[in-house]
Amino acid sequence: MSISRTVAEALTSSSWIRKMFTQGQALKEKYGPENVFDLSLGNPNLEPPAAFKRCMMDIVSSDEPGMHRYMPNIGYPSTRDAVAAYIGEQEGVDLTAADVTMTVGAAGALNVALASVLDPGDEVVVLEPYFVEYKFYASNHGGVVKLVSTTEDFDLDMDAIEAVIGPKTKCVILNTPNNPTGRVYSQERVNQLGELLAAQEQRHDTTIYLVVDTPYSKLTFDGVQNPLLFKEHPNTLIAHSFSKELGLAGERIGFLAINPAAIHREALQNAAAFTNRTLGFVNAPAMMQRAVGQVIAQGEVTVDVDYYHRLRDQLVDGLTAAGYEVTRPEGAFYVFPRTPIEDDIAFTRMLAEENVLVVPGSGFGRRGHMRVAYCVGPEVIEGALPRFAAALKKAQE
Repeated sequence: MSISRTVAEALTSSSWIRKMFTQGQALKEKYGPENVFDLSLGNPNLEPPAAFKRCMMDIVSSDEPGMHRYMPNIGYPSTRDAVAAYIGEQEGVDLTAADVTMTVGAAGALNVALASVLDPGDEVVVLEPYFVEYKFYASNHGGVVKLVSTTEDFDLDMDAIEAVIGPKTKCVILNTPNNPTGRVYSQERVNQLGELLAAQEQRHDTTIYLVVDTPYSKLTFDGVQNPLLFKEHPNTLIAHSFSKELGLAGERIGFLAINPAAIHREALQNAAAFTNRTLGFVNAPAMMQRAVGQVIAQGEVTVDVDYYHRLRDQLVDGLTAAGYEVTRPEGAFYVFPRTPIEDDIAFTRMLAEENVLVVPGSGFGRRGHMRVAYCVGPEVIEGALPRFAAALKKAQE
């Protein structure tokens, strides 16, 4: 075989999202883009806030020497100071710039975190349904994924989590607000998880890291609050991206933050700097570091969250009226309804025949569901809803 067997198997079994994207392109060429309703890709459709654009204009026009040179691998001190203050205030802890590594998006942060703590054969607990790339990020660094189901309404199942934790467990990956369900885990649940991990650390005489993926943390609705993360478990790492809150998905800018209460804090700081460099990221993009550092220093700046709130209600209300079983998401920009038949792949093909593109829940580890992304114009949802109803009717015949 000319390529890695591992990669070949992954290409065969993974990335439903990209498959639907390719199918969408073909349908748009055939029927015209206005006649295809693509709800498959979580690509934020709001432009960055005006404050961010002003910062970028100032940076681009600056004559300051060294603007585009290397900086410390973990990022500009001024940007890390801003992020440390931002997370420290949010979490109620005294975070320093040394606890922050600027990364190439949340994906970069997750890979830096896992590379820093995993030895070959260490186990990584991943909660279903899950962002499919977690499996590959873990395997990149020798990790063995242990999948754990959540409840029917996508909440944490402590008994199920406890059942898979053993002496080889090194990480639990938590994603809140969740992709694909939009679930925001409550403070009570995160507290229970922290207590469980502390008990298991003592039982197995080991360190278990809670690695929390938070790119949607600013996109919450109906007054729902994100849980505090650092207070519930000392060995917590936060992987964050500005892709969603600032509309910067293509700019690949994020960070990894280490809980200052972490037992191996200094070792983690050194490991993050080393892995950021040796994984090939070297450093996060210079201009984006400067821009987000300046925006953070200005205070609370995000895209229009109410826009996504309205789209959520438009989609959830429309799907419910059509007869779908939907759990109303509390954050992010996805809905994860049940499919009317258990074979979610077959049903997404039925929707594709109606020129509606979604991703089968099997791609996220939960059969009988589908992920519907609502980071699109309201006219796309309006056009798609009658077609959802038509596909449901066909499935029930």
